[in-house]
Amino acid sequence: MPQIQASRALRAAKCLSNTSTVLSTSRMAAPTASRSFSSTQAVKAADHAHEDHYDPPTGWLFGVKPGEKAEKEGWEGLWVYGFFGSLALGVVGYAFKPDTSIQTWALEEARRRLEVEGILKEPESKS
Repeated sequence: MPQIQASRALRAAKCLSNTSTVLSTSRMAAPTASRSFSSTQAVKAADHAHEDHYDPPTGWLFGVKPGEKAEKEGWEGLWVYGFFGSLALGVVGYAFKPDTSIQTWALEEARRRLEVEGILKEPESKS
């Protein structure tokens, strides 16, 4: 376990004592913002976090009435071409990947050793 440096321990104790005095005095007075270990500001209740984040339901699938055609957004075509293009590239790459299995290597190595010892004839090239 690493040794705790004295200066860090003193700083941490000072910060903890400051926050405890702020907490005890905040019950009587307005709370003060003391964020010793953070560089961001405290989030206030007025940041509109509790408002509705979605459109109310209309009863139609994706908000499109039956018989109407949905409008395409600008990113949809690029996404489709990018997705299926990368899928096709992955399939082609997988089909042409080298065979690196241990069984294939062992078979080739055994055939090479048997050919060197003269037990197995070398394959004749058909040219």
